[in-house]
Amino acid sequence: MLCNDREAWVNDEGKRMLERHELEAFLTLAEELHFGRTAERLRVSTARVSQTIAKLERRVGVPLFNRTSRRVRLTAVGERLYEETRPAWDQIGAALLRAIDTGRGLTGTLQAAFVGAAGGQLLIGVTELFRQRLPGCDVRLREAQMVDLMPWLRSGEADIALGTFPIDEPDIVTGPVLVSEVRMLAVPAQHAFAHRPSVSLEDLAGVRLLQLPDTLPASLRADRTPRTTPAGRPIEPGPSAATFTEMLTLIGAGQGVFPVGAHTRRYYARPDVAYVPFSDAPPLQWGLLWPAEGATARVLAFAEAAHDLIHTPA
Repeated sequence: MLCNDREAWVNDEGKRMLERHELEAFLTLAEELHFGRTAERLRVSTARVSQTIAKLERRVGVPLFNRTSRRVRLTAVGERLYEETRPAWDQIGAALLRAIDTGRGLTGTLQAAFVGAAGGQLLIGVTELFRQRLPGCDVRLREAQMVDLMPWLRSGEADIALGTFPIDEPDIVTGPVLVSEVRMLAVPAQHAFAHRPSVSLEDLAGVRLLQLPDTLPASLRADRTPRTTPAGRPIEPGPSAATFTEMLTLIGAGQGVFPVGAHTRRYYARPDVAYVPFSDAPPLQWGLLWPAEGATARVLAFAEAAHDLIHTPA
């Protein structure tokens, strides 16, 4: 029984996959045909190379090299092993280099998403600075609807995106705040609030508040479409809208109101919608988002360019 167990162990050991250092030593010696030069290339001792090759030959069961005092050459089995393993080794090395280049941001295209005209205008400036710093990288700007940002980031369709905060998702990183703007309430043009100089958060108890889709982060929905006022008064929920244009259309039709940033008054002027500033609401904040597992050097360089563009004095 002991003999059978030992034989099974030997057979399994012989079929074990090559270790990286074994394959590297074999391929290098096959090219150099000299133990000393092989040791120099691998930065190990000659004895270490000899031991590694000897161990490999014991596993294979036949010599891979013929050695004499004057020369080293491959055997027929060694030649075949080299011819069959070298291409795979080269492919692994090339794949690793491509991964390193992508991670370091040396080459390739960064997919950057934004929502709305103002967001696109901001990212154009960031892209120009980014390209100056990393001329080997390109940027593809893509407009997204508000419901697209999270799916695009999670699927890899976008590497980085400009969106509104707060975003509290475990797999999404939020960069520094780039822009803070006055929060305003978009109301129907004929609504009583439209003629007031300002509104308060408590005023939301007297209107219907349009809702963001359930697919958006709960943290963002809680900020933009709260269920109660700061004093605890209930806020009536209105219908949901999947896009910002749809949201404004519902407001213009008298279906409800919705809090927006001050830039909306400039970029989305409409005869059926009025924008009234809040007197007591915190500012609406914008920043960059990216997947936690996608924080490559290229993504971080783009985030740094955005920060420098916004916060560096002209």
